[in-house]
Amino acid sequence: MQPTQETLYLYTEIAVDPGQIPLRLDRFLVDRLENVSRSFLQQKISEGLVQIAGRPVRASYQVKPGELIQIFQREEPRTIEVLPENIPLEVVYEDADILVVNKQAGMVVHPGHGHFSGTLVNALLYYLRDEPLFQQGGMRPGLAHRIDKDTSGLLVVGKNEAAMSALGTQFLHHTAHRTYVALAWGRFTEPAGTVTTQLARDPADRQRMKVFLDPEVGKSAVTHWRLLEDYTVFSWLECQLETGRMHQIRVHMQYLKHPLFNDARYGGDKILRGVETANYHALMQRLFAQCPRQALHARAIDFLHPRTGAPLHLEAPLPADMAGLLAMLEAGEVEAALS
Repeated sequence: MQPTQETLYLYTEIAVDPGQIPLRLDRFLVDRLENVSRSFLQQKISEGLVQIAGRPVRASYQVKPGELIQIFQREEPRTIEVLPENIPLEVVYEDADILVVNKQAGMVVHPGHGHFSGTLVNALLYYLRDEPLFQQGGMRPGLAHRIDKDTSGLLVVGKNEAAMSALGTQFLHHTAHRTYVALAWGRFTEPAGTVTTQLARDPADRQRMKVFLDPEVGKSAVTHWRLLEDYTVFSWLECQLETGRMHQIRVHMQYLKHPLFNDARYGGDKILRGVETANYHALMQRLFAQCPRQALHARAIDFLHPRTGAPLHLEAPLPADMAGLLAMLEAGEVEAALS
C-alpha cells in the first residue's frame, strides 16, 4: 500500500477469477459485495480506498485475471464477538466428530447483516462449548454448508478440524448429496428434469440471485428435480442439489416459471394459479397462513463419515407448517375450491 497522510485499514481482499473477462472495476465489485450500490463504490474508489498492487485505481479500470483487489476503510475494524447462547437444537445425529441438526425455519445460520444473536452459530458455540474448535469462536465454526433462514432441514457440523476438512472436501467436490422437498406453483409437464445455469447476484436487487446463461457470468448451478405429486395448481417436488449456490432451488424454480409456494423474494407469495372466486381466494389465504415462508425443507443428506468413511444417510421429518400444508392438499381442498 502506498504511504498516505492518513492510516487506512484493510477491509477485505477480493481475488479476480482466472477466467474473468475484462470488466470495469465498479461493475466487478458490485457483483461481489453485498448491500453496496455502484454509486457508493464509485465514491470509495475516487477516495483511493480501492487499490490494486498497492495503487489506487479508477472506477473504469478493467480488472484482469489473477489480480488482488484490496478495499480499505478509514476506521479501525471492530471485532464483533459472537457469544454462546443456550438455544435448543434438534439433534438428528452426533458422535465424536460430527453433529447433524434439523434447523427450524426462521433461524439464521451464521451471524451477519444485523443478526449477531439467536443464530445457529450462537447455539453451536454453547452446545459444543467443550470442543476446542468452538472455544475459538468465529463466524462459522464447524459448518460445512448452509441453508437459508426460512428454509428448514438438515445441516452437518464438523466438531474438529479434521472432520471439518473432510466434510469441506466432500461438499467442494459434490460427493455429499442433499435432497430437498418443496411445493411449487403450477403443474410440470415432465416427471423429472435438470436445471443447469449460471447464478449470480441480481444487479437490480442485491438480496436476490438471478439466472444467467452466459458461462462467463456467475457460478455454475445444477439442480435435479422430480415430481412427487400433482396437486392441480401446485407440484410437490423432490430436488437434489449437485451444486450448492445461494438460493439455488428457489431461483431455479422461478426460472422454470414455478416459484416456490410463499417465497416472497422470488414471487411465490401471491396467487399464481387458479380461479377468481371468493372461495378459492379464501383457501389460498389459509394456505399462506399455514406455511408463512417458502415451502422448502432439506429432508435428507448423504455423505461419508469424515473419520471412518462409512456412508451415512440421515433424514428429517417435515416441519409442522409444511406437513399441515400438505395435509390440506391431500384432503382435496384445492380441487373443491376450484369446482
